[in-house]
Amino acid sequence: MRIYLDHNATTPVRDEVVDAMARALRERWGNPSSVHAEGATARAAVERARESVAALLGVLPREVFFTSGASEANNTALAAFAGRTASRRHVVTTSVEHPSVEAPLAALEGQGVSVTRLSVDREGLVDLDSLAAALTSDTALVSILYAHNETGVLQPLVRIAALARARGVPLHADVTQAVGKLPLDLGEQGVDLASLSAHKFGGPKGVGCLIARGGIDFEPILRGGGQERSRRGGTENVPGIVGLGLACELAQRELPDRAREQAALRDRLWDGIAAKIPRARRNGSALRVLPNTLSICLPGAPGDLLLQALDLEGVAVSSGAACASGSIEPSRALLAYGLSRDEARATLRLSVGHGVDAAQIDHVLAMLPDLVARARAAERA
Repeated sequence: MRIYLDHNATTPVRDEVVDAMARALRERWGNPSSVHAEGATARAAVERARESVAALLGVLPREVFFTSGASEANNTALAAFAGRTASRRHVVTTSVEHPSVEAPLAALEGQGVSVTRLSVDREGLVDLDSLAAALTSDTALVSILYAHNETGVLQPLVRIAALARARGVPLHADVTQAVGKLPLDLGEQGVDLASLSAHKFGGPKGVGCLIARGGIDFEPILRGGGQERSRRGGTENVPGIVGLGLACELAQRELPDRAREQAALRDRLWDGIAAKIPRARRNGSALRVLPNTLSICLPGAPGDLLLQALDLEGVAVSSGAACASGSIEPSRALLAYGLSRDEARATLRLSVGHGVDAAQIDHVLAMLPDLVARARAAERA
């Protein structure tokens, strides 16, 4: 039996989603841009999915633009929006952003855009006074990772949006990790642009969307067709979009029970670790955090050794972000939180989701203390 505790990296595709995608492959294979019946059938499936995404996120269907995922959406929001004007050439962000935000921002800096990266405290939270002070008449965009992929820490999005709005600056939020785990209403929260991926909440890989609210215009980074109202060229991935739409419908139906159940499993896991493993501690805020995510520092126990040992025992976890797999460098985000390099290397991320139950958590708790003790002994040897 395998126990999967790496849902922040990706989630198993829900059976209902697999079935819906298979039907789309068989029955809705037409090109959505075609005017004949086959095209109309595919177009109807795309538009139903658009409505499902909009309903989950509290936006209008016309504000949903399908992409290949959050990375493309982030790149579009940053490169195409923040760099489009000569009058505003400044972006405010944080020091703990996802690589799909940090990399395009670095590219923009090479084009003369100024980027302010706000530090975070030990809890992983940005200082709002510092954010307010960073906003100038030259600021084109604020870009914030709402729920951190490694620690699950939640930034105060509503307050950030209010500060940006008061200065007439649009807010872009990567909400990928929060979708399907927490209720979201981007309209009420004041988010102008938002990015997400289907595979983080029971949908397929290779599909996501960019939300652009209130008539915000942006230049496409993929050109060559009139799809997505000329904002993203290329024939739509109909089966993937259908899967995203159904994943959104399932999330809307199952929240808030899903969040409550995941939080109970996460807390069961942490309570057992805290009771059984000396010197274990949580990374980031224990209050402002995703219900499914637990980032723990186990001093003296290298995370890569623990990850391998757990994998051999049938348990999948992460020692950091999946995007950094294969790297022996400590997490940039954890260093920004104030952890030492050794502490960052001694970190595990455990994230629960659909299919995880209390018996699995107890099974992990039965083996983890011994594995930590052995890893610590090997490190001292």
